[in-house]
Amino acid sequence: MFKILFFNLLIMGTLISISSFNWLGMWMGLELNLLSFIPLMMTNNNLTSEASLKYFIIQVFASMLIISSFLINSSFYPLIDSFNNNTQLILNTGFLLKMGAAPFHFWFPEIIEGLDWLLTLTLLTWQKIAPMILISYNSNFILLIFSIFSCLIVSSINGWNQTSMKKILTFSSINHIGWMLALLLINQSIWLIYFLFYTLLTFSLILIFNLFNITFLNQIIKMMNNNKLLKLSFFLIFFSLGGLPPFMGFLPKWIAMFNLMQSQYIFLIFFMVTLTLLTLYYYIRTMLQALLLTNQSKPMFNSTNYFMAYMLNFFNFSLLISFTFMMNQL
Repeated sequence: MFKILFFNLLIMGTLISISSFNWLGMWMGLELNLLSFIPLMMTNNNLTSEASLKYFIIQVFASMLIISSFLINSSFYPLIDSFNNNTQLILNTGFLLKMGAAPFHFWFPEIIEGLDWLLTLTLLTWQKIAPMILISYNSNFILLIFSIFSCLIVSSINGWNQTSMKKILTFSSINHIGWMLALLLINQSIWLIYFLFYTLLTFSLILIFNLFNITFLNQIIKMMNNNKLLKLSFFLIFFSLGGLPPFMGFLPKWIAMFNLMQSQYIFLIFFMVTLTLLTLYYYIRTMLQALLLTNQSKPMFNSTNYFMAYMLNFFNFSLLISFTFMMNQL
């Protein structure tokens, strides 16, 4: 009952923020969302307690930036409803800090490490809805472009040497934040499609991690040695989350690229696709280790596992070629 109550308040806070007719009501919804998420983080675990304290400090600082932008704008420009460039910059910085977008991502990986999988899913998906929708109402174009580039660079570099699955999902989320911020420049409907695909794939992956109590990369290797069907399911979901064609996760990226090209963001698309290819390194590294390696009690490279991985890669390459040919025909 305790968790149900605060989860309902969490959902209510987000709905109040995105449906409010004024900025004060929006800010109150964000505060309700914050005050209902903190009790869900409080357990007897020391890591969770530390994470909840860090999260509270960061979110309060972001809220101070948001309310300060309201006060500054109303003091100097009382007859103007929209924000000028300076107050708009402060307002957008608060929103980017709340969602954990780069270059304000410094708190995100550390807090994720102290949460269980249910709260990790909530922080990776639901907690991004209100800041992203609100930043689209009054966005600073230069700051948004800078944040997009920062998200893609940070996620493509910092995820390479990670063995914790929570941190891999965190930097993957930062990469997807960059794509979603780019979509907010052109159309909220396309952003919603992308966000729904991302939420579905993240939920499916975290469901597997939660069921088998997986936290680190070596635990995935042990899990996959016992169930071939689970190995295939994890293979499909993980590469879909990375956006590798022809898997389902490539579809929202293809829609995003198509619409960005129609809006003449050619250089932005080239930069996004190039850096997203770098993030595929740790996706492929994780899957290759899970497909090729076995338990320590067995040989490290089993011929059966190697042949299976070879056939799966050949099948994936064939699908990629056929999918590319089909796109060229369209």
